[in-house]
Amino acid sequence: MYENLAINKAKLRTQNGEHTAREIAQQPDVWLGTAELVQQQRGQLDSWLKPLLERRDLRIILTGAGTSAYVGETLAPYLTRVMERRVEAISTTDLVSNPQGYLLRQQPTLLISYARSGNSPESVGAYDLADRCVDECYHLVITCNRDGKLAARARSGHNSYSLMMLAETLDQSFAMTSSFTAMLVGTLEVFAPGTGQVETLAGNTRTLLETRLDMVRTLAQRDFRRVVFLGSGGLKGIATEAALKMLELTAGQVDCNAESPLGFRHGPKSMLNESTLVLLLQSNDSYCRGYDDDLLEELRRDGTTEWISCPADLVDTRGLEDAWLALYYIVFAQLLAFYKSLALGITPDNPCPTGEVNRVVQGVTIYPFTTGNRR
Repeated sequence: MYENLAINKAKLRTQNGEHTAREIAQQPDVWLGTAELVQQQRGQLDSWLKPLLERRDLRIILTGAGTSAYVGETLAPYLTRVMERRVEAISTTDLVSNPQGYLLRQQPTLLISYARSGNSPESVGAYDLADRCVDECYHLVITCNRDGKLAARARSGHNSYSLMMLAETLDQSFAMTSSFTAMLVGTLEVFAPGTGQVETLAGNTRTLLETRLDMVRTLAQRDFRRVVFLGSGGLKGIATEAALKMLELTAGQVDCNAESPLGFRHGPKSMLNESTLVLLLQSNDSYCRGYDDDLLEELRRDGTTEWISCPADLVDTRGLEDAWLALYYIVFAQLLAFYKSLALGITPDNPCPTGEVNRVVQGVTIYPFTTGNRR
């Protein structure tokens, strides 16, 4: 059964991979449930959001830390196009450490914050700094933890709306999987719902989970020690998240890089050798796809590595906008990282048991900020 990613439950438990396997496999159902959840709140959301979005001077920032930041990086180009207004992705780690470089006092701002737990110091830190540094600031908090500090802050704010994801998206594993994709789907359903997109996406991803797991596991068992993920536009955000998943689940034993197909030629291409795996996340946009295909042809012609994978070849992804196609790609990348973790003898649910990195970031001090901090 694909719910266990084709691994016996007892073996998964022994390898400490049960949570990760379940949370990867549940995603098609989570996406459909998330779309329904947003639809149930559509009236409330529209009442709160429409007056804000009617203001052409409103700045929109998508923010989060780590994986949560890549929700924004994936969606910002697409939302900019379909909403016909500038949408920016700025991580909380940047906002907290350098607020004066990113926040504009006299620019009305909608800060959309993503968080799995909502308990990382930067989550609440960015929320509070935005209120302090922007005269007119509004908050849409999208989180998986009803009991988290960020959700509590949003509930107590007069200028906030809290959109809670389904309870099962509060991943118990170390790596964010279904939490990441649920927040991405939730945002799309709020701002740019696509007719039939989530249903098509769920069907395609189920096909991957039901019929292609052996192929992904075989690929993971190859002796690659470097991986480069390539994607254009918002798919570069997914490439970055895919690289992080591989890095996290292999405890840093696999060197990872993410770039755009055009940017890859400008130096990063030098990382290619016979032990490098290339994953090309091809765009469904015909213009972008031309650049993807050019690089693919070049890589095959060069012959520096024979390990080049195009996940779009595995299922029929026609008709999906790139922002939705991104979700299929990240599931493929999660599977690859999960199987590579097991192949290396690492425990996916807790790949760093010695505690150098943690499920919720620790050790961060949020310093008080005033205009007097500026130099």
